[in-house]
Amino acid sequence: MPMTGQVDEFDYPLDPQLIAQQPLTGRDESRLFVLRRRDEWYQHLRFRDLPTALHKGDLLVLNDTRVVPAKFFCRRETGGRVEGLFLSERADGAWEVLLKNAGKCHPGEQLAFQPEDATRLSLRENLGEGRWFVAAEPPTPAETVLHRVGVTPLPPYIHRADAARDAADRARYQTVYAARPGAVAAPTAGLHFTPELLASLEDAGIATTRLTLHVGMGTFAPVKSETVAQHRMHAEWYELPPAAAEAVNAARRDGRRVVAVGTTSVRVLE
Repeated sequence: MPMTGQVDEFDYPLDPQLIAQQPLTGRDESRLFVLRRRDEWYQHLRFRDLPTALHKGDLLVLNDTRVVPAKFFCRRETGGRVEGLFLSERADGAWEVLLKNAGKCHPGEQLAFQPEDATRLSLRENLGEGRWFVAAEPPTPAETVLHRVGVTPLPPYIHRADAARDAADRARYQTVYAARPGAVAAPTAGLHFTPELLASLEDAGIATTRLTLHVGMGTFAPVKSETVAQHRMHAEWYELPPAAAEAVNAARRDGRRVVAVGTTSVRVLE
């Protein structure tokens, strides 16, 4: 039966007990499902077996975005607790953030970080739907402040009762080739690569190239419309460097396969 684009067509049952709450000790120990679409042949492997599933000459396209500790907590002067998610920083130093439990907040109000920090957040402009422009007082780069007070913005289906886990999450909810800070969620398909696996791919004649897409708030936004076409997507910043564009073009000229690692790489190539 052909799909019509109704959102409920994408619903399926998933036992919460099947959602891993902690990563495996080895990144490349995760399972890998290989499907050959032309004849529906499939195979179950481990991610470390990826070189055997690819061909010599294939080009892997990796997203080198780096997740920032974008989730933070504040207190109002009234004692009310506000949860925030950093989205971006403008050239003038203002931050765009998503605030939860901030319905009674007003422009000009200052919020104190929890845990306590010398920097405070001054609310500038309510953009609607929980989004605000805020400013750090005294002026401080977002990356500096978030390194001190932020925590890793894990997906909503990953639960943490102990904030002390954040040090481990900062390391594991990050690809080993992450280089450019700016994402509020990891490009998860890349989490399973290790330096050793990347070396094995190179030895097998499988090339890699890198681009950047900073995963934004859209990854956390629920789909509230009845059809996929009605859903309003949020914008995301991306960059396709000349070297990556040439690598992709060369592979296509030579008839070699271009393999995008995850949907974030796909979005940039599209």
